[in-house]
Amino acid sequence: MCGIAGIVAADALRDDERARLVRMRDIITHRGPDEAGLHVDERAGLAHRRLSIVDLAAGQQPLSNEDGSVWIVFNGEIYNQADLRPALEAAGHAYRTRCDTETIVHAYEEWGDGCVERFRGMFAFAIWDAPRRRLLLARDRMGIKPLYWTLAGNRLLFASEIKAILESGLVRAEANERAIPELLSTRYLSGTETMFRGIHRLMPGHVLVFERGTVTTRCWWDVPVGHENPDVARLSDRDAVDTFRRKLEEAVRTRLMADVPLGMFLSGGLDSSAIAALMAGMIDRPLQTFSVAFKQRAFSELDYARQVATAIKADAHEVVIDDADFFGALPKLVWHEDEPIAHPSSVPLYFVSELARQHVKVVLTGEGSDELLAGYGKYPRALVNWRAGALWQVAPEPVRAFVADTIVPRLPARAARYARRSFLAMPRTPESMFFDNFASVGLRRQAALLDPRLALQATAERAYAPSRAYFDLPNGHSTTLDRLLYTDLKTYLVELLMKQDQMSMAASIESRVPFLDHHLVEFAAALPPRMKLRGFTTKWILRQAVQRLLPREILTRRKMGFPVPFALWMRGGWGDTARDVLLDRRTRQRGVFDSGAVARLIDAHQAGAAEGGDAIWSLLNLELWYRTFIDGEGVQTLPVPASVPHAVSRGASGAARPMGAGPHGAERAWPGAGSPSILEKPTA
Repeated sequence: MCGIAGIVAADALRDDERARLVRMRDIITHRGPDEAGLHVDERAGLAHRRLSIVDLAAGQQPLSNEDGSVWIVFNGEIYNQADLRPALEAAGHAYRTRCDTETIVHAYEEWGDGCVERFRGMFAFAIWDAPRRRLLLARDRMGIKPLYWTLAGNRLLFASEIKAILESGLVRAEANERAIPELLSTRYLSGTETMFRGIHRLMPGHVLVFERGTVTTRCWWDVPVGHENPDVARLSDRDAVDTFRRKLEEAVRTRLMADVPLGMFLSGGLDSSAIAALMAGMIDRPLQTFSVAFKQRAFSELDYARQVATAIKADAHEVVIDDADFFGALPKLVWHEDEPIAHPSSVPLYFVSELARQHVKVVLTGEGSDELLAGYGKYPRALVNWRAGALWQVAPEPVRAFVADTIVPRLPARAARYARRSFLAMPRTPESMFFDNFASVGLRRQAALLDPRLALQATAERAYAPSRAYFDLPNGHSTTLDRLLYTDLKTYLVELLMKQDQMSMAASIESRVPFLDHHLVEFAAALPPRMKLRGFTTKWILRQAVQRLLPREILTRRKMGFPVPFALWMRGGWGDTARDVLLDRRTRQRGVFDSGAVARLIDAHQAGAAEGGDAIWSLLNLELWYRTFIDGEGVQTLPVPASVPHAVSRGASGAARPMGAGPHGAERAWPGAGSPSILEKPTA
């Protein structure tokens, strides 16, 4: 896991661009604190920060082929590099290291751009082919590793994080306001655009070539949804479960490749528990697990994580954080994320990453299973709504309009709330039933909260066009569930992976995601819907595959989805903090929000008259992002409400903590998991 950056010119680099490259490289030191490297020739400069995982003594980057004509900077892991190496050596390529980076260089020499199709792993890399004056950028199939790029005149700039591109001084930070409706609706941007005008993300499963001043991109892999696989179709349920289990075991085993200690992020949910149980059986020592929770018990999954850790005899570590920790860290994490933070769960993820960094350098996670195997409760609800809507379409239009406009509003409050989100009151379109129905800030609320000049842009087309395009892409063999899963794999999951990457790398730790091994993804995509969703039972095949590994309570527990008490905090003193930020003079002058509507939103939420937590979260993060990047002020500081009973101080990492606590919150010890006792950090 590393950070990469570069500048490639169509003509020639200028003398000052070496210094620019160093600044681009070092602004992302957190991605690779172990080593720094630089290669510059007449037309290209490649920069690298290294987090040493494999071949610690060698493997420095940028790295070249034998004669120095082809250079690479690489972020990620190629898990099958040992399988590829014999063929490359037989073809005459001479290795100097044991690292997977060198395998990519030789694979490019041997197979050209098609080398990406042979790699099993997570990666974002740049290859400079000096004789051909040609740059190749590549990103892994699922988008586990990030890669951004932009054009500045006749130069292409790229980096693992947007802040590195900005640090070049060749690009001005300007807000991409046309993207705000999608950002508020879905929490993220699902296409090539970012929140910075002119800065793009290379999409998952794509390559980019910059040659003679021209950029071309190509999709080299996609999730094979809707493609019939006769071998999978012939499998019985039992055979399908056994095959899934074997592929998942293989995915976990391949991700144990490292020359440094490994651990596991354990939430106590099905996904992380399954990976932890498999991992524990593959190593010759107790598995190190890491869990995080909030002090509010209703938002804590620690009891479940402890139950799993005890069952697999893990060496368990946990950290408990509170509201002061959360809001103290938030502004720094907006800087790490580069764009407004999509999910409040990013903040506890950062704290558990900080905890893990004290013990290991690599962690495995359970990310990806929900989107692959229909793990969210929204899927069965959406399908029921969609099917009922098809039957309801038979009713005459005047009858449907009367029910929607007259009957639904007169229902009791709770019933009316559900009815408004059902086929009784909304059009049977993906935009309405699937996207806006589950939006963070729906279009109607956006139109009220945004300044009039932006409110007109809060349309279904602007907010949901990328998601609708993905929904429509799978072929005619696809079921509605297939289309929903494909859309989430291409949109929602990619944002979750960016959260995982940015928060773990903020703590200089590598995270790996076995559920997104492409062999497992391709198999799961070909499974019929009944293997994923049976009635309201989600992830059916995974539950069957690991039923003998995990306690029954874990297999049958209700999904919590890492809840964060943000909405609760907004009803207390921290709501006043949000008010201070969102209603102050500079925010009003920015002209993005309607200040009167925002004030009414906060008032209603604090009074318990409405649920506004999601909207307040999105608006607060957007304003913090503006101040951090567009205003160029760097990391912000949130005002601490007088009602918070303890002061907040800043640690070396920039995250806030209660006065007297350790630098990563309080690591709790508890008996019975692996070692009989865990060293407890003293607190004042």
